[in-house]
Amino acid sequence: MTSFASKVFCRVESVCRHLPVFLNTFLVFSITGEVSYLVLVEAPLEEDQQKTVWSSRWKAVHLLAQYFMLVNICWNAMLFLRTNPSIKGVFLGGEGMGQGWRYCYTCETHTPPRCSHCYDCKVCVLRRDHHCVFFGQCVGFRNYRYFICCLLFMWSGLLYATLMNAEVFIVILKEGVTVHSVLLLLIPWIMLVSGQVSARAFAFAFIADTCVVGFLLVSAFFFFHLFLMIRGQTTREWYSTRRPYSLGLLGNLRNSLGVRWYLCWLCPLIPSPLPGDGIHFQVTGSLEPSR
Repeated sequence: MTSFASKVFCRVESVCRHLPVFLNTFLVFSITGEVSYLVLVEAPLEEDQQKTVWSSRWKAVHLLAQYFMLVNICWNAMLFLRTNPSIKGVFLGGEGMGQGWRYCYTCETHTPPRCSHCYDCKVCVLRRDHHCVFFGQCVGFRNYRYFICCLLFMWSGLLYATLMNAEVFIVILKEGVTVHSVLLLLIPWIMLVSGQVSARAFAFAFIADTCVVGFLLVSAFFFFHLFLMIRGQTTREWYSTRRPYSLGLLGNLRNSLGVRWYLCWLCPLIPSPLPGDGIHFQVTGSLEPSR
C-alpha cells in the first residue's frame, strides 16, 4: 500500500512539475492564434483601409513578425529545458579548491563559487541564478542564454499582441464605460458562466486580458534579469549586493550570452560559446557581502 501511494505521489508530483510548461505553451499558442485571426479576419474592411495599412503585404509582414517571435520563444524554451545546468557530468577537481568553494552535504561533493544546491532539482547548479517555476528547471551557467532570449521574445511578442488587441478594448468600451463592459474586461469567466456574453466575446476579452497581465509580468522579469546581466550578478548575489565578478558591460554580456552576444539573440541556432567553464571566475571585487 505504501509503495502504491508513493508511486501515485511521484506521478502527481511529475505532472504538477510539468503543468506550468503545458499552461505556458497553451497560452502562447492561443495568443498567437488570436492575433493571427485579428490580422487575417478582423482587419478593417473599409476599401480605403484595405488599400493602405491592412493590405496583403502588410498582413504578410505582421504574420512573419509574429511567427518569427513564436519560433524563437519555442526554440529557446526547448533548448533551455534540454540544457542541463547542473554539476552532473562535470569534473570539478583538477586545480584544487580555492576561495568560495563549499561542501554540499546533499550531493556529497565540493562545489565551486556561484554554485548552489537546488532542492527542487535535487542537485547543485553551476552559477545558479534561481529555480524558474514557469519552466520547472533551474537557470544556470549553460542555459542562461536561452532563458534571457526566451524572455526577450516573450516580452516583444506580448507587447505586439497587446497593441494588436487594443482594438478589442476599444470595441468593448465603445458603448461607454458601463458595468457590463468593465466586468467583461475584469472577470470574463464569470460573465461567460452567467450567460452575459457570448463565447466569442469571452475568448477575445480573456486573451486580451492575458496579453496585458502577461506583458506586465514578463516585463518585470525581463528587465530585472537584464539589469542583473549588465551588472554581472545572479539573483542570489543581488540579494547580498555583491558584485565580485563584474567585468564591465561588454565582459558581463560575453560571460552570460557567449562570445557572439551581439548576434545570438536573433536565433538560438547561432553558436555562441561561453568564455568560461562555470567553475572558475575572474574575481574583481570583494567576495564578502556588504550587508
